[in-house]
Amino acid sequence: MARAHLSVGADFTAGTVPPRLFGSFVEHMGRGVYTGIFEPGHPSADERGFRGDVLDRVREIGPTVVRYPGGNYVSGHNWEDGIGPVADRPRRLDLAWRTIETNEFGLHEFVHWARAAGTEPMMAINLGTRGVQEALDLVEYANHPGGTAWSDLRRRNGDEDPFGIRLWCLGNEMDGPWQVGHKTAAEYGRLAAEAGRAMRLVDPSIELVACGSSHSAMPTFGEWERTVLELAYDQVDYISAHTYYEETDGPGEFLAKAVDMDSYIESVVATADAVRARGRHRKRIHVSFDEWNVWYQSRHRSGGIHQQTDDWAVAPRVIEDEYSVTDAVVVATMLHALLRHGERVRIACQAQLVNVIGMVRSEPGGAAWTQTVAHPFRVMREHARGQILDVRARGDHYDAGRLGDAPVVDAAGTWDPDGGTLALFLANRDLTEPAEVRIALHGFGELRPGRAEVLTAGPGQDRHTGNNETAPEAVGMRPLDGVRIEGGEVSVTLPPLSWAAVPLDVI
Repeated sequence: MARAHLSVGADFTAGTVPPRLFGSFVEHMGRGVYTGIFEPGHPSADERGFRGDVLDRVREIGPTVVRYPGGNYVSGHNWEDGIGPVADRPRRLDLAWRTIETNEFGLHEFVHWARAAGTEPMMAINLGTRGVQEALDLVEYANHPGGTAWSDLRRRNGDEDPFGIRLWCLGNEMDGPWQVGHKTAAEYGRLAAEAGRAMRLVDPSIELVACGSSHSAMPTFGEWERTVLELAYDQVDYISAHTYYEETDGPGEFLAKAVDMDSYIESVVATADAVRARGRHRKRIHVSFDEWNVWYQSRHRSGGIHQQTDDWAVAPRVIEDEYSVTDAVVVATMLHALLRHGERVRIACQAQLVNVIGMVRSEPGGAAWTQTVAHPFRVMREHARGQILDVRARGDHYDAGRLGDAPVVDAAGTWDPDGGTLALFLANRDLTEPAEVRIALHGFGELRPGRAEVLTAGPGQDRHTGNNETAPEAVGMRPLDGVRIEGGEVSVTLPPLSWAAVPLDVI
């Protein structure tokens, strides 16, 4: 049995939990939109064509912000194609994924869907094939009250009141040679600065995200962030980060991928702070980790880093991964990494929401169900409140291959003094043995165990078990018994390969 000893104190915190840390992402890719969140004629669809069964699951998961419409898709996207009467909207080639975009679902539909889902919209603009003027027009259309050509067109198209979109991404993955309109760091940084400066003239209240590297293995990683921020520091609030992981070299290394994510975040923050110091800037740039998840790219790759289709279909099945118990534990530890760095990672979007590497899956005309990876997201979003705890840990480690030694037990926690709740999030990376965890508590007063839950393989299951159309609830959260508090110390035993949420309430 592995052992870990953690120490947490009410006075030792690492910032406030950012509400936007629990976001997601909807891209016009595969069936993310069509037969995903939008399917007129589905038995559950409302008058706008939004699938009610999918909406129910999205509301339950509870993403606080949703990024749209891409992703790679946005770099060839004309936002004007998705407004006005649906019958008049053009069909376009989507060069990112080699599909046909019908534009039946556009800006108005997304804003109304986001309102129905109870989430904040995060809009991306096209800085691949378009530029400053198109960005200005979109902000005016979306956010200006009225009395101008673009804002009055929005009103004629059915929305009298402005959308009030606060979060804007200045393009997507512009460092990637796969991106339509790919640019060098200097080209992109100058364009982002020009677009951001102009957009704020239309609406000074907006928050802007500059493109960081597409992942930490990019040959320009670090240098890209430095150049972009040196050119655009005063115009932006965030620098983006993206990463996806898959099991390629055995489960031990895969389960430790959050170690790599921790390092990635710390490198981006260090680069941003170096630019701040060199430029004598007063504000700090935060991180928007607006794409992250498990993605089995090697299963889907048909040449290059991103999958494409060959037949220009409408909403084909693309990267519809079915997630397992193992994947859910990895996703949970990635959430731990984001939470640990919540003082600087102020936005994060688990990509994506529906069907395309989605937390929710749906079938055309049929059922919808929740994937395993949605459960840690939902539970952490519900429990992570107040202050981020600085969790100090010691305990058993194991050889995680290229990632070096990794702790068997990975942990994060929050303390909400107003609500009187301490929440501990614990993962056991050992595939076969339980882990005994002891947590020393300092300064919280008298506590009692709340409703602890665990995700792990059940009887007759293994680490590859997932949820699907025929077994939509095979894997989920279930009660975790045996949480004890004695003498200011919590003890709990985690099953092999598991993730648990352990809330403790002030008496």
